[in-house]
Amino acid sequence: MRIGVLLAAVALAASACAVQGGSSDKGAAASGYPNKPVEFTVPTDPGGSTDLLTRALAKSIEEPLGAKAVVVNKPGANGKIAGKDVFGSKPDGYRIAVMPQSLFAIGPLMLDDADPVKLTDMTFIKGLAVEDYVLVVPADSKYKTLKDLVSASDVKYGTTGPGTGSQLSQTLLFGLGKTNAAPVPFDGGAPTVTAVLGGKVDAASVQIAEGFKQVQAGKMRALAVFSDKRLEAMPEVPTAKESGYDVVVDQRRFVAGPAGLPAEVRDKLAAAIDKAIASPEYNEILKANYIGRWDANGDQVGAQLNESLKRFETLAKDLGIDLKAQQQ
Repeated sequence: MRIGVLLAAVALAASACAVQGGSSDKGAAASGYPNKPVEFTVPTDPGGSTDLLTRALAKSIEEPLGAKAVVVNKPGANGKIAGKDVFGSKPDGYRIAVMPQSLFAIGPLMLDDADPVKLTDMTFIKGLAVEDYVLVVPADSKYKTLKDLVSASDVKYGTTGPGTGSQLSQTLLFGLGKTNAAPVPFDGGAPTVTAVLGGKVDAASVQIAEGFKQVQAGKMRALAVFSDKRLEAMPEVPTAKESGYDVVVDQRRFVAGPAGLPAEVRDKLAAAIDKAIASPEYNEILKANYIGRWDANGDQVGAQLNESLKRFETLAKDLGIDLKAQQQ
């Protein structure tokens, strides 16, 4: 009996030491972070604005973070493939991703997905950038104003893909105008712009960086921007709101890691990102691609995603639009 009690006491003490040691090891790992390269995953192919943004961030973050930053491209499914990969990994701060708002604030409203990337899968680290959408038509289009387009009897509009801000902005716009309009999805901004230039669609909503040069060259015309106010890059182009259609849709990018990321690691990453996005090199990339800064901490990123999801859902409901039916 006494021997049994003694053995139990020894086992309990050993267990307590193991728990304390495990906690200590985790804390030590966090305090020593980083001690190897940090991988930044981009959910797009090389060459696009998200890729350029991430590479500029990775280059500028190495000094303040004190570690090499490696960029890895994992395109597909509007960010889902990258999200599943990164957020399913060990939450130690060595694998993080630059993610699109649309995957969480638009995708759930427009796409059926039995296994989505959820907000609870992530630790939000920092807001990064905001990109606005512009509605463009061919240069010789008969539609001279947004009202002309929305008032048309039959419209074929291009989108950069299902579940994107491009599709949502136009779905809501034509829903407000009660326009008989049909979406034509493409795989990204470049083929969408090509379709506009070739007259294969009447109009398309694309990100500013994707359409600005063609508008500037006189090959396309901009009818409206889907921002809250006029843009510095296109001050002569009215907002959809000014034209009587209260549709505000943008694309935001943020940095996140797997759920359970230690607070100390998250804070180190956030502080290093703050310094990186203040660098001249990073801001030159923003300026060259007409991308705005999104200064938001992790909590604010989560709040923004939830707010956007609810706002779009409410607007669609008020208009009587079944967003998922738009994919059929």
